[in-house]
Amino acid sequence: MSGVVTGDAVVLGLQPARLPSRALALLLDALVVWAAYLLITVGLALATASLDDAAQTAMSIASFLLVLVGAPIAVETLSHGRSLGKLACGLRVVRDDGGPIRFRHALVRGAMGVVEILMTLGTVACIASLVSARGRRIGDVFAGTLVVRERVPAARTSAVPPPPPWLVGRFTELDLSAVPDGLWLEVRQYLTRMRQLDPAVGQRIAERLADELVARTGTPPPAGVPAAAYLAGVVGERQARDARRAFAAAPVPGSPASSPVPPSASASSSPSPVSPSSVSPSAEPERATGFAPPA
Repeated sequence: MSGVVTGDAVVLGLQPARLPSRALALLLDALVVWAAYLLITVGLALATASLDDAAQTAMSIASFLLVLVGAPIAVETLSHGRSLGKLACGLRVVRDDGGPIRFRHALVRGAMGVVEILMTLGTVACIASLVSARGRRIGDVFAGTLVVRERVPAARTSAVPPPPPWLVGRFTELDLSAVPDGLWLEVRQYLTRMRQLDPAVGQRIAERLADELVARTGTPPPAGVPAAAYLAGVVGERQARDARRAFAAAPVPGSPASSPVPPSASASSSPSPVSPSSVSPSAEPERATGFAPPA
């Protein structure tokens, strides 16, 4: 991984593309571009057969510049650094700060590619990529760009090993509220990778982490318990507490909180209709007097 620093002082972990993947992407792009160039050249030769030699030469030079030089520049500009070969190989051209490239970056890369790729058949580009620490060719150096891998395989993560059976339940009274998240992360990383470490180095790391846990909890480990087993037991206790807390927060089917309200209960809880006798006499409408106004 390469530490690329953005303009906001943010370090990006990018994996630069090396010579084999870049050469394969370049080969795919070259096959497509040369096939298009040959088709266009044959078409122009048939279309300009009636012209003189100077016109045919000018058309050949124009087709060479437009197809072999201009087309890759246009493709990288419009696709933000992903040509057909780079798309197939999972590569992308980015700036030195990790941002997408623009026309000027693609223009410099294409202009230098004429010299180090077309004129020397890729020899200069291969040598520059092998010498560079990040696999960059001369065009990348002048343009301020970098070819990185987009499809990085995900790291394999292993589960935290369970504590020894004779330690299960021995840390139920331990106060873990003062242990920070960073220390938990260190302990988990150690437990998942302790079999890959040198035994002496792993023992020192386990003792250091155990001492930090004791300082945070205020309770020393049981006598005769190794540091690695103590760490596994404490992590297992924390996972058990998190599981109990999660299951306690979830509603249990059949409980009063999750059961629907029966219709009879909802009917009894609704307000009773107002009876006519409860209406005050003042609220009754006025009786008709039989008097009608003149038309």
